[in-house]
Amino acid sequence: MEKYHQLALDVAKAVSRLIALALDLEIEYFNKQEILGEPIAILRLLHYEGRVSDPSKGIYGAGAHSDFGFITLLATDDVSGLQICKDKDAVPQKWEYVEPVKGAFVVNLGDMLERWSNCIFRSTLHRVIIGGQERYSIAYFVLPNHNCLVECLPTCRSEENPPKFPPIRCRTYLGQRYEETHANLSKYQTHADLSTQERPKT
Repeated sequence: MEKYHQLALDVAKAVSRLIALALDLEIEYFNKQEILGEPIAILRLLHYEGRVSDPSKGIYGAGAHSDFGFITLLATDDVSGLQICKDKDAVPQKWEYVEPVKGAFVVNLGDMLERWSNCIFRSTLHRVIIGGQERYSIAYFVLPNHNCLVECLPTCRSEENPPKFPPIRCRTYLGQRYEETHANLSKYQTHADLSTQERPKT
């Protein structure tokens, strides 16, 4: 796993060069020490049980979401299931399968790259639909250094297209995103404390 983690980071840095060129930046822009010198790189091993998904009932292998970070590398087995929505603002949303390709990574663009690029790149809205077979995948989430300042890239702004997001440190951004998407368990603790106090003494 440690070897895979290191090699996957090499792949992520290679992908970052392509992104830099696409945005008319210097090829090693994202590989600077202050950006991907000490990245937050999280490796997650995923197993989906062979239950059948039913979107009409809200039953998914994984519900629709986009990833927080810069990019995500996804390695999958040969079982189909990953779906993407190319236009996440469309009503209704149109979903299509990303079929597995042996020896290839799926690259999901994250919300941070959308922010960085001033929405020139849009993050990938995706979900997992299970058709009755078990499914395995390996997700490798890549974010920049904790202290990296994420602000609109110089090639992604103009008078006609000013920055849509204020500058933010990666650590602050990540904290905000976790707070938005994770339940505040303190209210449950308060409820438990009240329940304990209300119990009659024996």
